[in-house]
Amino acid sequence: MPKKKKIVVKIGSSLLANSDKLTLRYAFMNGLMSDLAQLQKEGHNIILTSSGSVALGLNMVGKRPDEAGVLDKQAAAACGQPLLMNAYRQVASEFDLEVAQMLVTVEDMEERRRFLNIKNTMLRLFENDILPIINENDSIATRDLRVGDNDRLSAKVAQMIEADALIILTSVDGLYDRDPSDPDAKFIHEIDGVNDHLESTTGISTLGSGGMLTKMLAANMAQNAGVETIIAEGIIERPVSSVLNNERRFTRCLVPGETASPLKVWLSNRLQVSGTLVISNETAASVIAGSCGISRMDVISIQGDFTKGDVLHVYNEDGEEVARGLTNFSSEETMLMARHLDMPVEDVIGYKTKSDIVGAENILVLKENHLPHDAPGHDQKIVIPV
Repeated sequence: MPKKKKIVVKIGSSLLANSDKLTLRYAFMNGLMSDLAQLQKEGHNIILTSSGSVALGLNMVGKRPDEAGVLDKQAAAACGQPLLMNAYRQVASEFDLEVAQMLVTVEDMEERRRFLNIKNTMLRLFENDILPIINENDSIATRDLRVGDNDRLSAKVAQMIEADALIILTSVDGLYDRDPSDPDAKFIHEIDGVNDHLESTTGISTLGSGGMLTKMLAANMAQNAGVETIIAEGIIERPVSSVLNNERRFTRCLVPGETASPLKVWLSNRLQVSGTLVISNETAASVIAGSCGISRMDVISIQGDFTKGDVLHVYNEDGEEVARGLTNFSSEETMLMARHLDMPVEDVIGYKTKSDIVGAENILVLKENHLPHDAPGHDQKIVIPV
């Protein structure tokens, strides 16, 4: 009997909605739900990450995709999400498949307690043979504070449940070494390192918020979590099982090497930057070697308004991101402690503590397979005077 798998399937707006009329493609939904219902009957646990709420609601707010602003899209999401879920529920019921809706925001995925709460809800839905359908809560998300695209959201979900596979269905059959419209473009069947393929991933779809670049970023996040990613065309008949059974062409993003602990995987896969620390090259070398945490004496500069428990990005003096870690203090406390090294900690922040700014046990050292964040500009930093 084949191994039962945990599978995350991501569907983009271009597969779900007609780009001209902005109406649902029921033929695709029917084929998808039929396929997922069969996979569930075979014992697999499936999560569907689905876009589409904004596209379906644009008609109601009288806007086209190319002219809609942030407020228009928020309103469209509020209108379109009930339509989307009602359609999923109606189609799924034809195959005796129960579905549940989960709407999340970037804070839900980045804050550890909320992240675990979402995971526990998904696991309970699995126990009751219910298919979770997840979407970003676009009605309250803004341009500056959002997951950004459902490709990366699906990768976070795959990380969350320690999935066996992330399947991203899109309008093309996989990754090419250049624009697929180029007659000399070559199809790429397997990828070891995502970094080597980022230059060939420009362009986005009319309805979607991302393109192949966001799929590569999602694949990198999934790789770091030990999850294989498959990018394939969203065909109407058996779109998921035909990939799992290797019956058609697709791009497979392999998992390189060993995977870190779930906590450190969560540290590595960030959707937004809470704050940054710059430390000396000497301290950075010790952090990379795993021999120390980051104390107040090590901090050269900080950036961002962060709180205790946030994940900080750690850079050396050359602007290279070397690690990420959970902070034990807020940005205000960190700044005060680093500026007043001649004073006892309790006199500076008002209570006793022996904690480092970031403890060694809560640091993830970045490897070659992690995509680093660009270092913030010097004008954004608070420099700690020597």
